[in-house]
Amino acid sequence: MIVMKFGGTSVGSPSRMKEVTRLVTASGKPVFVVLSAMSGTTNSLVEISNYLYRKNPDGANEVINKLEEKYMAHVDELYTTNEWKQNTRAFLADEFKYLRSFTKELFTSFEEKSIVAQGEIISTNMVVNYMKEQGIDACLLSALDFMRTDKNSEPDTVYIKDKVNNVLAANDGHQVYITQGFICRNAYGEIDNLQRGGSDYTASLIGAAINADEIQIWTDIDGMHNNDPRVVDNTSPVHQLHFEEAAELAYFGAKILHPTCVQPAKYAGIPVRLLNTMDPEAAGTTISNSTEKGCIKAVAAKDNIIAIKIKSSRMLLATGFLRKVFEIFESYQTAIDMVCTSEVGVSMSIDNPAHVNEIVDELKKYGTVTVDTDMCIICVVGDLDWSNVGFETLATEAMKNIPVRMISYGGSNYNISFLIKGSDKKRALQSLSNTLFNK
Repeated sequence: MIVMKFGGTSVGSPSRMKEVTRLVTASGKPVFVVLSAMSGTTNSLVEISNYLYRKNPDGANEVINKLEEKYMAHVDELYTTNEWKQNTRAFLADEFKYLRSFTKELFTSFEEKSIVAQGEIISTNMVVNYMKEQGIDACLLSALDFMRTDKNSEPDTVYIKDKVNNVLAANDGHQVYITQGFICRNAYGEIDNLQRGGSDYTASLIGAAINADEIQIWTDIDGMHNNDPRVVDNTSPVHQLHFEEAAELAYFGAKILHPTCVQPAKYAGIPVRLLNTMDPEAAGTTISNSTEKGCIKAVAAKDNIIAIKIKSSRMLLATGFLRKVFEIFESYQTAIDMVCTSEVGVSMSIDNPAHVNEIVDELKKYGTVTVDTDMCIICVVGDLDWSNVGFETLATEAMKNIPVRMISYGGSNYNISFLIKGSDKKRALQSLSNTLFNK
């Protein structure tokens, strides 16, 4: 079975929902479909929640009314028979009645998560109804019946595997199974969400749980590109990536994929394909555990980086110095992106400015601290094993006219990273493209 995930843009209008139906049924084989909320819906649901937090039910009801009007208009466009128009209108009326019920009660984060979950619940019901109207054997499965996180807010993979396979066995024989992305229950049975990666994470977890043949992530672009098309000219899709390469690109700025969400597929050895609903014939990007030897694949950039350097003559041969430094960052729950050390100093980069002042104050106990803001990490990804003579030279050659604050190489076999000024980002990305890809 193939798992197919469609994002908010892919189901963002009745015409897009019809196209998704065509793509899902094209092969005639059983598929498991994961859907996001229609684009813009989650933002509206968050806005409703914000009004309710501020005890402004009138503001919340105004947003609810606008959202209901929008969805009711979609009904006439999506369905052709009165039966399915009436069925869907009745479902939507109940949904918006449910949303209005929150304007009369005490409002907390628990209620907010219930509200935000309705976006996916609405989109999946509308698509299933359309498929049934078209005579397609579609079965709607509630993600709340099998998606769960544990007490650490991490996916409970043993529970998910057991429950999703039981649900499939109880509903055997359908052509299309559809469920909601993003939403789940927590360890206490309350409605919650997967946070990192959202619907992509759902698809990857389900794919691993049912041992799918392939996981397809359908978006509005044709896979991961070898550079940022918003900044650089003449980029092109990367046809194949190793899971580690994809994770590096995702972490360092390739917004098409969250670095966490493909981990379940990686461990299960299931390939993930990134495909484009606007251009279904495009090859897209296949992510797997295979490495293309001797090839630099892509470049990504991460903005708004802060570089912190601590210099101390006391560091020389001082046991425990680095541990003390890292514990300061840990105490403020601030992740470190890059690290470079010398005998008398250590430089680190972070992307979370929330506690930078407190961190700097504590670091001053151990040495002289300097801070550089508005920095950017440029990440070059590919087969960068140290035994590949000259590969790192290609990247550094492209950066020869760019002032580089830090270089990180050897931390993995798949990347070399440069820390530069944010103002040099475009020039650096274009130079890397010209040197690595546009020869």
